[in-house]
Amino acid sequence: MNKKIKTILKEDARVKVSGSLWLESDGKHFFGPGPVELLERIAETGSISEAAKQMQMSYKKAWELVNALNSQTQNPVVIPRTGGEKGGGSTITEEAKVLIEYHRELRKRFAAFLEDETQRLKG
Repeated sequence: MNKKIKTILKEDARVKVSGSLWLESDGKHFFGPGPVELLERIAETGSISEAAKQMQMSYKKAWELVNALNSQTQNPVVIPRTGGEKGGGSTITEEAKVLIEYHRELRKRFAAFLEDETQRLKG
């Protein structure tokens, strides 16, 4: 099959295999680069609002992402704290940390796969 592809593509074509990676359920994406970044920023800032601002995302959208994640996990991935002397805040759970690490490892394997397939094209 590789030979057939090589006869179709121009010799000087700078073609590479590319793709996006996410987890989905019932055909809907719920965990990919955006939610990973949001969780990481919540962990750094202690705030969904601040994390959303840093990502130039509305607070509402950030909560929608958090709720979408929570709907797919046995336990919440973000724990909000309301009010108090210092105001509210949020922390990510151990489950969120496991998901982040899983996605990082998955991205590494996916990147290696894409590179391998690109090299196969170049033959």
